[in-house]
Amino acid sequence: MIDKVVIANRGEIALRILRACRELGIKTVAVHSDADHDLMHVQFADETVCIGPAPSTDSYLQIPAIISAAEVTDATAIHPGYGFLSENADFAERVEQSGFTFIGPKADTIRMMGDKITAIESMKQAGVPTVPGSDGALGDDKEKILETAARIGYPVIIKAAGGGGGRGMRVVHTEATLLNSISLTKTEAGTAFGNPTVYMEKYLENPRHVEFQVISDNHGNAIHLCERDCSMQRRHQKVVEEAPAPGITEELRTKIGERCAEACRQIGYRGAGTFEFLYENGEFYFIEMNTRVQVEHPVTEMITGVDIVKEQLLIASGEKLSYKQEDIKINGHAIECRINAEDSKTFFPSPGRITQLHFPGGAGVRVDSHIYNGYMVPPHYDSMIGKLITHGNSRDTALRRMKIALSEMVVDGIKTNIPLQQEIMDDGAFAAGGANIHYLEKKLGI
Repeated sequence: MIDKVVIANRGEIALRILRACRELGIKTVAVHSDADHDLMHVQFADETVCIGPAPSTDSYLQIPAIISAAEVTDATAIHPGYGFLSENADFAERVEQSGFTFIGPKADTIRMMGDKITAIESMKQAGVPTVPGSDGALGDDKEKILETAARIGYPVIIKAAGGGGGRGMRVVHTEATLLNSISLTKTEAGTAFGNPTVYMEKYLENPRHVEFQVISDNHGNAIHLCERDCSMQRRHQKVVEEAPAPGITEELRTKIGERCAEACRQIGYRGAGTFEFLYENGEFYFIEMNTRVQVEHPVTEMITGVDIVKEQLLIASGEKLSYKQEDIKINGHAIECRINAEDSKTFFPSPGRITQLHFPGGAGVRVDSHIYNGYMVPPHYDSMIGKLITHGNSRDTALRRMKIALSEMVVDGIKTNIPLQQEIMDDGAFAAGGANIHYLEKKLGI
C-alpha cells in the first residue's frame, strides 16, 4: 500500500482526496500556494509544503516544485485530482521517472487520449461508437476537404486535435465558409495548444451530453459504473449533473458501458476515467475521454456505493479492482449542483470573505466543499466553492431534496449561483428530464 501521498491540487477535490487517504491509513502532504495556507485540507494534512505564489502558473502548475515536495517529505505517490496537471502527460511521466507513483493512467495513455484523433481511432478499434467525421487530420487538399464535408453533411464542426474543455472548435453551416473556418481553427489551435492539427466531424444540433464512468486496474480488469447526464451547460462548462441519465434503457447502458470497459482493457488503461458521448436520437457518439477523476464523480458514487477515489488509491498501490461488473447495481437517482462564487446573472466571479455559512442536511444530502465560515475566497482560481448532491430512490425524490437543500444553503458575504440552480430545479424541461446541451444557454439568452 502507498504510505504517503502528495495532493497536487486545492479546494474541494484536495479535501476529498485527503479524506479517502485517511480512511485507508495513508499519510498526506498538502502542497499549496501562498494564497491557500488556510484551506481546510492544508489544516488537516499530516505535512504541508508551500510551492509558490498565488498564481497557478507559479505554484500548482510548477512540476519541479511538486516533485520536490514529494522528495523532501518522503512521499511515495502523487494524486493530481482534476484540472491543473491532472491530464498533463509530461507531469505523469516525470513523476514516474522521479521514482514516485502517479495516481492515474500511464503517460502514454494520457497522450493518446489527449490527442482527439488518436483517441477516436482507438475507440473505433474497440467498437465504441464515434461521430461520423474525417477519419483523421485534415490535410491541405481543398477538394478532398470539400468532398469530406459533403459526405458527412452540413453542419460540420472543426475541432483541434489537442483541444478540450470546449475550446478549439468552430461550427460550419455552409461550404462557402468551410475553408476559411478551418484556417482560423488551425491558427487558434497552434496558439492555444501548440498543435495546429484539426479534424472534422458531423455537428449534432440537439444532443445530450452523457458520459460513462470507468475504473480499470493493472491486472486487466475493467468495469463501468453506469452513466451520467451532464447536459445542463453554460459555454461548455457543466452546471448540473445527474446519474443515471434519464431515458437510457438498461439494454443500451449495458451495451455502451461494456464497450467502454473493453476499450480500457485494450488500451491498458489504469485508474478512473470517463468516456464522454453526445447522445441524440437513441445513438451514442464518442467525443473524448477524460483520464482523471471528474468533478461530478459523487453522483456516480451515490447510486453505486463505489468510492471512486479510494479505488484510485488502491489501484495505484497495485491492488485488483474491489468490484466485478455484476456487483454494480443502480440504487435510485442522484443530482449534483455546482456551487460557484459568482453573480448568478452576470456570471462575474465574486471573491471575498464568507461571513455566514450554513450547509443543508437531512436524508440523501451530501456536500463536498472546502469552505467554512470566515474563509476568504481568493480571486486567483476557478470559482467553484463546492458541490451539493442529493440522492433518492427516484429522480423525483432526488429533485425534491435538491430544491429543499438549495433553499437551506446559506453563503453570505459573497455572491453565488444558488439562485440560478434554484431556477434550473424549478424549470419544467429539466424536471421532465432529457434536455439537450443547448437548453440552458437558450434559457439564459446567451
